[in-house]
Order: sequence, then C-alpha cells, then structure tokens
Amino acid sequence: MAEPRDVVRIPDAKVALSTASVYPESTATAFEIAARLGYDGVEVMVWTDPVSQDIEALRRLSDYHRIPVLAVHAPCLLITQRVWSTDPWTKLQRARAAAEKLGAGTVVVHPPFRWQRQYARDFVDGVWRMANETDVRFAVENMYPWRYRDREMLAYAPDWDVTKEDYRHFTIDLSHASTSRTDTLRMVDRMGDRLGHVHLADGRGSAKDEHLVPGRGDQPCAEVLEGLALSGFDGHVVIEVNTRRAMSGAEREADLAEALAFARLHLASALKVPRS
Repeated sequence: MAEPRDVVRIPDAKVALSTASVYPESTATAFEIAARLGYDGVEVMVWTDPVSQDIEALRRLSDYHRIPVLAVHAPCLLITQRVWSTDPWTKLQRARAAAEKLGAGTVVVHPPFRWQRQYARDFVDGVWRMANETDVRFAVENMYPWRYRDREMLAYAPDWDVTKEDYRHFTIDLSHASTSRTDTLRMVDRMGDRLGHVHLADGRGSAKDEHLVPGRGDQPCAEVLEGLALSGFDGHVVIEVNTRRAMSGAEREADLAEALAFARLHLASALKVPRS
C-alpha cells in the first residue's frame, strides 16, 4: 500500500503586484513585469505618473497584458496632494469610480493627515457612507508615527493604528507595522474578519518605511500568510516592496520574482492536507 502523501491545495487569495513596487519605472512597466512573472493581477498606485490617473489607459494595459486590476490605491501620499483634486473626498470618489470601471474589488485608503481637520473629523463615518454605496471594499491601511531621532510626531488622524476605529475593512501593511514597532500578529488578530487586503513587505523596525522583500527583515511575513490561508482569507495579497536601489531591470525583476515565490509558498504551505 502506498504511503500517504501531502496534497497542496491552491489558496483562494490572489497575489498582486503594486505598481509602486517598480518605482522609478512607470505604471506601464509594472503591468508588463506582473504579466511576465505570473502575478495574478496588479494594484494601481494612483500617483504622479499620468497613466496611473487615466482609467482608459489602465484598461488598455490590463487588456493588452491580460492582467487584471485587483485594487486601486487612492492618491493619499504627500506627493499626490493635487492628484485627482485637492479635496480628499473627491479623490476617494474617483478611486471608487476607477475601481468599478476596471473591475477592481478594493480601494486602499490611508487615514487623513492631522492637518486635514475636517476630513479627519468626518473620515470614519464618511468611509462607511461610501462603502454602503458600492460593492467595492474601502480598506483603510495602518500607518505609523513619524520619528526623527528621539522625537515622535503623530501625523495621522483619528490614529495611525486603524484598529482603534470602526472600519468595515482594513488593509494591513507589514512594513508600516514594522515602522510603528507594532506586534503584527496581534494587529492581524484585532482586524479579524475585517482584514480584506494585505500589503506584503518586510522591515527591521527602522524609523524609515523600508518595504523590504519579504524574508529580508524581521516581520512575521510567513506566519501572517500561513494564518490567512488557514482562515480562508479571500482578499488580495499585494507585493509592495521598494526596488529603487536595484542596479538593473533584471535585478528588480529578480526581487519581484522572489517576493511572489515567497507569498505563494507560504500561502500554500499552510494548506497541505494528507491523502491516504
């Protein structure tokens, strides 16, 4: 009689490439690399690249490379304060419209900056209102305190730790968890079944948001992925790493291939079931 062998089930979670992961290369380059390496889709970071702001251009890229847009990251960064309007609610409305038109299931949004006082006061209720108007998930992302030497600035409101507020869906970013020096596994537990989206990257607890290739820092990247697989997580795992120091396109692609392999390995390793 043959010995029992392990069977690896394919997890439901799809692994996507954030277009931010190819910076300073273009949004178009991200689609090309994602298709070539075998990613399941892309998350579009809406930023200063005009293509990232153009829904029709994104649709053409998606169709040409046969790679779907799985998520849209609203323009919430300091460098995108004027992208798609200076009004933060208009930005979210346009992000939702882009997601709906591109067939993406999630809009990723950061909590407001503290100086956006009216936006911050209305943010929790406003995100709920917008979420009630669409099937697209608004997944609010954990951030971190800004640090310089021994000083700490709380730059986000209501809080950088989004689990302190009542949101329908969360995005956990493991690099941000590292920068905030948070216990990542406990944050995942607090998010519970409201965790709808993952930004997979590593870190070493630096004050700088490092976004290392998973496995190169001290974050529990493997444990998070294995736990998600066992829980039946049906959201998206997005590789959002920093490849700015890559000396060539080949080196950048090698990093992104390694990150994809890491994600798929640890999503699948938790799902081995015995076969008699």
